[in-house]
This record gives sequence, C-alpha cells and structure tokens, in this order.
Amino acid sequence: MAEQVRYLVLAAQREGNRRLATALGEIGLTPAQSEVLRILGDHSGLTLHGVGAMLVCDSGTNPSRLIEKLVRAGLVERTADPSDRRSMRLSLTASGAAAERRVRMIEDALYAQIDAVPDAAALARMLQPLVSGTVAGEALRKRIEG
Repeated sequence: MAEQVRYLVLAAQREGNRRLATALGEIGLTPAQSEVLRILGDHSGLTLHGVGAMLVCDSGTNPSRLIEKLVRAGLVERTADPSDRRSMRLSLTASGAAAERRVRMIEDALYAQIDAVPDAAALARMLQPLVSGTVAGEALRKRIEG
C-alpha cells in the first residue's frame, strides 16, 4: 500500500505540474517563475533569501537565476534595502503584477479541479505529516503563515 501511495502522490504531482506548465507556457512563464511572482504578490519587499525560503518548487531551482530572469523580463525589480544597503528588496513591477494576476487565475482553475476531488481536504490533512519538518514543508508553512 505504501508504494502505491508514493507513486500516486508522484503521479498526481507530475500531472498537476504538467497541466500548470502548459497553461503558464501560454503566458511565457514556467511554474518556478510563477511561484516567485505569487510569493512577491503576497509578500512584497522580500530579499532574495526571503523568496528562496518560501519556494516549494524543484529543489534544483536556483533562486538567484530565477530572480535574474524575472528582472530581465521586467517583471521584478530590485531596490536597495534602506536598513541594509548591501541587501536588495524585491517587488513586482506593473507588468509583474499583471502577470501575477494571470498566474493566480491559472492556478485558481487548477485548484477548482483539485477541490472537485472528493475529500480533498482530508487528503491535504493526510499529506501534511509527510512534509512536516522538511525543507519544502517549511517553505510552504512560511508562505501560508506569512
């Protein structure tokens, strides 16, 4: 049974990510880029480290490169931190805020499909102990708790 659960979770994650990547590709974003936009949409003014601490996407993703691509695309801007001039604060540009709203709409459509699954809330409660205390679980906790 444990093996079946493991592969069902993996298969569901891959299918969800495939659907998300397809929809995001239509607006020129990857799932990792969209995650950064959502984080900054909910928590503007974070440092690179702050954004990195909230990323749940693939652990191989380099937050610095991810942010750099979004800055070059005109979606994210860096400003000097008034309390520490060596540190940069990140926020969405006007284009970034518009893209974040589109990402939110795409995610909401995916979430509606997930919510249609019977006992989705119970499934979330069952999965929570699997990620509790892990790097990804901590990133998720920080995003939810702010």
